[in-house]
Amino acid sequence: MTDTTTAQPGTPATDASRAERVAAYVARMPKTDLHCHLIGTVSAATFAELARNAGLDLPDAPETIWRDINSLPPDPALYRNTRIPVPQGQGPDEPERPYSLFQASEWVNAALRSADDITRITYEAFAAAHESATRHLELQIDDVPPQLASLGFHGLVDACADGIRLAERDFGMTGRLIASIDRSHSAEQALEFVRRVVARPHEYLAGIGLVNLELAGPPERFAEAYRLAGDAGLRRTAHSSEHAPVAINTATCLDLLGCDRIDHGYYVLEDEVMVERCRAERVPFTVISTTSRRSWRPWRRASIAAMAEAGLNVILASDDPGMFPTSLAEEYRIASEDIGLSPARLREMSLAGIDASWLPDAERAEARARFERELDALEAELRPF
Repeated sequence: MTDTTTAQPGTPATDASRAERVAAYVARMPKTDLHCHLIGTVSAATFAELARNAGLDLPDAPETIWRDINSLPPDPALYRNTRIPVPQGQGPDEPERPYSLFQASEWVNAALRSADDITRITYEAFAAAHESATRHLELQIDDVPPQLASLGFHGLVDACADGIRLAERDFGMTGRLIASIDRSHSAEQALEFVRRVVARPHEYLAGIGLVNLELAGPPERFAEAYRLAGDAGLRRTAHSSEHAPVAINTATCLDLLGCDRIDHGYYVLEDEVMVERCRAERVPFTVISTTSRRSWRPWRRASIAAMAEAGLNVILASDDPGMFPTSLAEEYRIASEDIGLSPARLREMSLAGIDASWLPDAERAEARARFERELDALEAELRPF
């Protein structure tokens, strides 16, 4: 589709050998995951255990629910005449009884009953990411669930930090946390949440994000909350131009909310002026080919291909890997084999990911040097592509 390798085809055996080398390179290259929701990393097996311990009354077995997660899209009429056509009907693998990603996430939140549960799912998120050769993971976390109100938001952060420290010890990874504002809430609720976030700085809490369906709350609603976070030294991102088929929300996130990067951003393609601006400013977009809206997956991949073709700074991420299901390695494989990005372009993404991370400057520079050494060694081993 775009940015494919220029190598000439050879014999079938030669082509197969090259494909195997590219696949090995893509699987083993060091990666960062900058857009990953903690609740969305929980596997069906872990959820089954947590739900059983919590005594949740579920309509189906946890494994069945996870198998049938398929969020239905908003009104298809919103997406007529977009630059990349959005499917108007169902996909070929739609389950008969779908469960939305949001419902599954609510059940996971309800099943968490202790700080140990939070530490466990954080550690498991890093363990799963490690299998994709992920070296740095930034997890978006929600406010503390009602049944853990006595823990408080900062207790939740402490429990997550315990999981990150265990992952640092066991996998040599680094990690950070992003406090997520629910955009279905009011401006006052968001501001109160950020006041709690900034009240006690934490070394692992690097920034804030804006989540939930984009149609539920325009970004300008949260300007004051974002200003408070920026004044406190927190970094900022937001889901934007994902569900609303317009580029203006991304401009608002950059100019009014002060975002350092954008989560998703596919509909910036609707405005060539915005595309040119984002290309010139090297705005990082964390993009994911796989989504719980199964019918939208071809549109997602075509959009990412078009963003890459336009020279935008797209960085692959996993989003909700336990529920889609996917992994960062799978997202890189899709980018290589289905979208057609070359090994050279994927190397650029690997390095762009660490550059866009929210590690402290010195740690980020050290990590980039490690990435370059690791990539160079892989290329020396596996080339020619």
